[in-house]
Amino acid sequence: MAVGSFLNDASTEMMYPLLPLFLTKVLGASVGFVGVIEGVAESTASIAKLISGWYSDRIRARKSMTVAGYSLSGLTKPLVAAAWRPWVVLVARFTDRVGKGVRTSPRDALLAASVDSKSRAKAFGFHRAFDNGGAFVGPALAMLFLWLKPGDYRFVFWMACIPTVLSVLVLWAWMREIPVEAKGSAERPRLAWSALDPNFRVYLIVVFIFTLGNSSDAFLLLRAENLGVRDAMLPLLWIVLNLVKTLTNIPGGGLADKWGRRKVIIVGWTVYALVYAGFAVAGKDWHAWALFATYGLYFGMTEGAERALVADMAPEETRGTAYGFFNLAVGVAALPASVLFGYLWKALGVRVAFGVGAGLALLAAVMMLLLVKPVRR
Repeated sequence: MAVGSFLNDASTEMMYPLLPLFLTKVLGASVGFVGVIEGVAESTASIAKLISGWYSDRIRARKSMTVAGYSLSGLTKPLVAAAWRPWVVLVARFTDRVGKGVRTSPRDALLAASVDSKSRAKAFGFHRAFDNGGAFVGPALAMLFLWLKPGDYRFVFWMACIPTVLSVLVLWAWMREIPVEAKGSAERPRLAWSALDPNFRVYLIVVFIFTLGNSSDAFLLLRAENLGVRDAMLPLLWIVLNLVKTLTNIPGGGLADKWGRRKVIIVGWTVYALVYAGFAVAGKDWHAWALFATYGLYFGMTEGAERALVADMAPEETRGTAYGFFNLAVGVAALPASVLFGYLWKALGVRVAFGVGAGLALLAAVMMLLLVKPVRR
């Protein structure tokens, strides 16, 4: 599963940073159209994650939906490479995000069922390490291909088709299905907020509040440029971030297994708040490099712990639905988070924007400590 995610993410990240340039320079799309594409894509993914998680509980199977989701995303790569109009890319991005939505919740539920609860956060951290590894290998490969063929975006996109095909083959051949055994009542899971465990509902609300302060990382790149980091160095800054994520995902997950998920999430969210506070007061270019590296620690500590806590709170037979609601909470809050941040930056200044993000993260950390009950594993 981790190898499949690495290959798929490497493929996606070879293309994603170049899509805005391809759309505007090659296909003649407006900047506004680029924004529409990304908004439609992410909203679609959030809804699809909820439905796919619930449906995988209904059919009590995860592998088929996981492979189907990766396959659907894979089909979009040659479509983008051959695109002749901006609307073709819109269709491709929409389909790609549907594929991501179809696979994410069933995959997380399958991963949670594949390991013992005592090492679940480390397992999620291991998976995220491979995923983040693909996120810095992909742009590096794109840079190499553009060095070989400057300005030939289509060539890069065709090359990105290779790892995505390998990803599907690896998952289909080697990923094992874990049978879902319903306990107690044979009633199929309901797609309803009221059907969730009360403590889990509180956790989702807290995650939603944290995500309201977790705006697009594009703002961090803009802030880095504002601090004096040259345009040519921004891709390297992004690679540094993903490298730190990759190196800390497994240790962070292991720490969550040892200390407890809540504690590590609280520490991770506090690190996030400190990073945003740092961006608010930073004044030199080296501050951006230090803050980006520290920002990677936040991901390393929380990506495995947050997903493991979902599994701790949900019984196996409804775990797909639980992951669906978790992903929906994050996705629904992501759009207003970026809109709010952009408005605050423009109207009140960069310090207020980053300060509000830091404040919401600290509020969520306090709520996690006071309102979310510890879960016995």
